[in-house]
Amino acid sequence: MKQMALDIGLATVPTLTRFFAGPNQAALSHLSLWCNSPTRSPVPTYVWGESGCGKSHLLCAVHDALREQGLKVGCLDANMHNPPLFQEAWTAVLMDDVHLYNLEQQHTAFNWFVNALTPASGMPRWVLAAGALPPADLKLRDDLRSRLGWGHVYALQVLSESERRSVLLQEAQARGVFLSDEVVSFMLSRFSRDLSSLMQLLDNLDHYALQTQRAITIPLIKSMLESE
Repeated sequence: MKQMALDIGLATVPTLTRFFAGPNQAALSHLSLWCNSPTRSPVPTYVWGESGCGKSHLLCAVHDALREQGLKVGCLDANMHNPPLFQEAWTAVLMDDVHLYNLEQQHTAFNWFVNALTPASGMPRWVLAAGALPPADLKLRDDLRSRLGWGHVYALQVLSESERRSVLLQEAQARGVFLSDEVVSFMLSRFSRDLSSLMQLLDNLDHYALQTQRAITIPLIKSMLESE
């Protein structure tokens, strides 16, 4: 059955508490501990896994958690051109989709790594990076690849269908929204099934249901898509 593409509405804000860990509890616990620790270890962390396993969610959640504490963070992803120079004011450096970095981005990432671990201030910064492959398999310059695999490395797993179903029901209950088994099955079979897309879909359904004063049903989902 062909899945519908999803590109509607606003996504929810990723947080560590909203991340359904499932088989990825070790990575979540590590990141939560780091974000909430008064004495943060500067040992780098790398998380990897296929699309939909929650890599970007975790990086965004860590970024927002640190910003809420009034801390400054440097960010680099594969879509960023002309990234800034390393700043001593940064508490951490976050790098997403490292497997897609071009030569210039690899150069920047390596320099950030060096400056983070041996800064002029003498206070090492944390590096959190994410990619689709384990460090040894990344098609990157050798010095950057070795640094990505130097510290903590976590392989993230995509949630099973039963786990995704549990997440949907949990999120709906938190919003005071009822989802029938039929509706959940429809959502899982017709839309992109990674969690970020499912949470985005639930956000839009909740909003559309409030606008139209209707319960969330399969006809309502089809109506919402037709209204876009």
